[in-house]
Amino acid sequence: MFKFLTPKSIKPPFARYSHAVEVPAGKRLVLCSGQVAITVDDQIPEEAGAQAELCFRNIEAILGEAGLGLRDIVRINAYVTDRAHLRPYMDVRDRLFSSPAPASTLMIVSGFARAEFKVEVEAIAAG
Repeated sequence: MFKFLTPKSIKPPFARYSHAVEVPAGKRLVLCSGQVAITVDDQIPEEAGAQAELCFRNIEAILGEAGLGLRDIVRINAYVTDRAHLRPYMDVRDRLFSSPAPASTLMIVSGFARAEFKVEVEAIAAG
């Protein structure tokens, strides 16, 4: 279905992600806005790993509306507010996505709209 691109002429990814993913012609794309860790009843987990879990659960719910799932994600953009949150986020991502994994970018940012948020994740899926 997808072609995961990791050219031998460049350094392989240093974590569980692909340099690129080719989506074949005729596939639908679903572009998910950045999701933060907030529940329907306004609960926000304290820990970065729990926030990452909730971000991906929210994305999974969005994709479900389109008849897709996490397995259909071809690109992830993730943002954390501190270097200490990198590992908890990556542990969740690595558990949810086996190899070959989606293309991915992970950035440290100064903050989000609300100070309680430590993680935000956006995704592109194809199906």
